[in-house]
Amino acid sequence: MVNWYTADTHFGHENIINFCNRPFRDAEHMDRVLIENLRAKVGPEDDLWILGDFAFGKRAKRAPYIAELFNELPGARKHLVIGNHDHGPTLALPWDSIADLAQVRDGPQNQNHTLCHYPMITWNHAGRNALQFFGHVHDNWLGSRNSINVGVDVWDFAPVTYEDIVSRAAKLPMNLHWKDVEPGTME
Repeated sequence: MVNWYTADTHFGHENIINFCNRPFRDAEHMDRVLIENLRAKVGPEDDLWILGDFAFGKRAKRAPYIAELFNELPGARKHLVIGNHDHGPTLALPWDSIADLAQVRDGPQNQNHTLCHYPMITWNHAGRNALQFFGHVHDNWLGSRNSINVGVDVWDFAPVTYEDIVSRAAKLPMNLHWKDVEPGTME
């Protein structure tokens, strides 16, 4: 079993294509590519964590449309960490879990990492090398060494694993305020 992470899919959202310079003809094309990319990586025994903004726009208000997309999602379990664009029809889908904030054990030390739609400056176990995964900012910020953007706009429109995240995190700078909020921990 592998945990896969992604955020800001914005299924059905025509305007996100222009807002984030996504390389799609229209929302239908974007939805198909996102589903194909998920299915290419997430296995039948895996967990899929969507860190907010599953769907948005006129299509997202149509329950049958997003139910059809949801049913195409791969994985044994599907989890939603609620984002600012997740409303009634999205919340009514049969997710295995729905939360504003989640902690997931992952990585070689099986450590709890914090998942939130929004980037955070500190979180539970942050001083003990626990990471935070987020979305919300699309392609505006990759994150910092310990708080990493898992959104589709910065990961080639595909989900990522803990190993992918850690590899990118090692190349990112520390948050400038880290010493203010977690003095004496990481350098």
